[in-house]
This record gives sequence, C-alpha cells and structure tokens, in this order.
Amino acid sequence: MACDPEELRHVPLFALLDDDEMAILAAQVELRLFAPRQRIYKVGDSGKNAYIMMSGIVRITTVDEDQQEVLLDEPGHADFFGFASMLDETPHHTNAIAIEETRCIEVDRNDITILLERKPMAGMDLLTALGRQQHAMQQIVRLRAQRNANDLIDEESTFGEHIADAVARFGGSWTFIISFGIVLSVYTAINVILRGKAWDPYPFILLNLFLSMLASIQAPVIMMSQNRQDTKDRLRSELDYDVNRRAESEIQALSSKINLLSDKLGDVDDMLREQARP
Repeated sequence: MACDPEELRHVPLFALLDDDEMAILAAQVELRLFAPRQRIYKVGDSGKNAYIMMSGIVRITTVDEDQQEVLLDEPGHADFFGFASMLDETPHHTNAIAIEETRCIEVDRNDITILLERKPMAGMDLLTALGRQQHAMQQIVRLRAQRNANDLIDEESTFGEHIADAVARFGGSWTFIISFGIVLSVYTAINVILRGKAWDPYPFILLNLFLSMLASIQAPVIMMSQNRQDTKDRLRSELDYDVNRRAESEIQALSSKINLLSDKLGDVDDMLREQARP
C-alpha cells in the first residue's frame, strides 16, 4: 500500500525532508497493515526490511537460554524496529508480533541510502534511535542477569567480615588443631622442665588466661562467619524459589497454549466434518 507523505512528517527521521523529497520517499516506502497476532518477522528471517510504527501495538521479543520469552521493546508511535538487521543485512535476532491491528511503514536499505544522500544529518536521528534500542536491551540484560549468590555477598562484605571468614576457616581446620596442639605441648613441656625457674609453673595459670582470651575472641568471630553463611543459605533459597516459580509459570503457560491449540484443532475438525457432509 502506498504511503501518504503526511504520514512521514510524524517520523523524526524524515522531519528534515522538504516536500519533494518527502514525496519521493513516500513513493519508495510502503505502508503495511498487520492483523492482531500476526507475525511481522521472526528470528532468522531476512533483515532486508525495517519498520516504523504508525499505530497499533507491536511486541519485540526474543528467547533466552532458559527458553524464556523476553520482552525487549514495545515501539511507540514513529519508533523504529528491525533497523539494525536491515542496515548490516543480517537475519533478524528478534521476533516482532502485532498485538492488535497495526500500521507500519516498511523501509528497505535502498530507501535509507537515498535519504542519507540527500539529508546526511538524518543519519544522526537514525543513530539516536538505534542507541535507544541498544540501551533498552542492555538494561534488560542487567535486570535479568543472575549472578552467584556467594559472589554477590562477597562483593558487599566488609574487610572485617572477610577477616572473620578467614579466622573461621583456619580455626576449623586440622592445620589449626595440629599447630595449636604442638604449641600447647611445647609450652607445658618447657615449664615442666624448668620447674622452679618456669614463668608459668603447673597448673599453668597464665596459659589458662591466654586460652580464655583466645576463646572469648574466637567465639564471636566464628559466629560472625556463621551469620554470613546463614545469609548465603537464605539467598540461595530465595533464588531457588524464584527459579521454581518461573518454572511453574512456564508450565502453566504451556498448558494454556496446549489447551488453546486443542480447542483450535477441535474447531478445525468440526469445520471439516461440516464441509464433508453431503
């Protein structure tokens, strides 16, 4: 369908064109109408054409590694979509579906080439639009990225908490037990051998004082490490809950789609039976 030049005046990319150039461009581009739920393009389709929203609703989606559908964008009036694939002549990396009756201007690479030859500054508007789409996708990636719970907690830990973890690791190791046993044995042996000249004779009151001080300091430090471990375990549980909830939601969505397909197949079967009747 031919495009009315007045339609193009609402597109920022074409706002700098004069009447003659607008008429030439309107004759080159095409106004496309899409029905509700009609697919405009899918992942892997040839990216020779891009689109400009004029009216309606379009959802730009993709599927991540977990087979989850991710909403990347919902273009507004005069917004672009599919331009990156069109410009570098690569297949589309996203899916575009019209949610309701939608009107779009279909543009190909040659149309953009002619436009930039006549109005080079229009390229800045195009780059701005592409930059907005890239920022939107980057924001989605940041929001969806799931990092290891241990890494998240370690990044937020203070210097004192790292020391507490180190003390707890060393205090609960065979290295500490063996080293401490050797130190106690040597300490008591020396004081027993020195007898009257010993600085801490039996019953080793000074040693008991040191051990009490060590225990009083070591106990709260180990408790600090245990509290951090409890925080990690709680965060892991919350992440597991989120994963399970997403899985349940996907299962429900699949069940709903299967039921819808069954209903549609039933309708088709009924229609075929009616047509087959004499």
